[in-house]
Amino acid sequence: MDDKVFRLINQFTGRYRFLDTFMIIISKKLRYLFALILLIMWFRNNIHKRLTTFAGISALITLLLTSVIKLVYFKHRPFSKKRVNLLAPVPSKKDSSFPSKHTTLAFSIAISVLFYKRTLGCILSVFAFLAGLSRIWMGQHYPSDIIGSALIGSIVALFVNFSSNFWDPFFTRVVHTYNRFFSLK
Repeated sequence: MDDKVFRLINQFTGRYRFLDTFMIIISKKLRYLFALILLIMWFRNNIHKRLTTFAGISALITLLLTSVIKLVYFKHRPFSKKRVNLLAPVPSKKDSSFPSKHTTLAFSIAISVLFYKRTLGCILSVFAFLAGLSRIWMGQHYPSDIIGSALIGSIVALFVNFSSNFWDPFFTRVVHTYNRFFSLK
């Protein structure tokens, strides 16, 4: 089933120049948009600083978890086992296909934002979905990799936000240090 869904999506790669370009941009540049949005939110007020801090914590935990999973579990990427449509030359990176770092990070940040800003969180969730889809489109990951990665990122964001009492001292220290350093009150 995984292979069939992968082929269904990946078969369109190389046929539509606009979609190929869009998927490459989403795959390669979306993280910068997420970082810019978080940076802008950081400078707004303390509620946005709290959101940004929780999103950052979620992203860091997700990165650590992704690295640990890749150390103990290996799944071949689609292009290493079979002939697929790749948008770029065969990547030199032949690490595990599961989990997708792009997708886990996108979902951890999108779901963190969703807790505080529904509209922006929904928009970022759509972008996170597109990030996952772009990884399949480009021939880098299987659909199960993307679904699993989305679940990992979402669960980490849920955990961080539901355990906010644990993170509040860290948040207070970060904001207090920031305010003292920049003499803002």
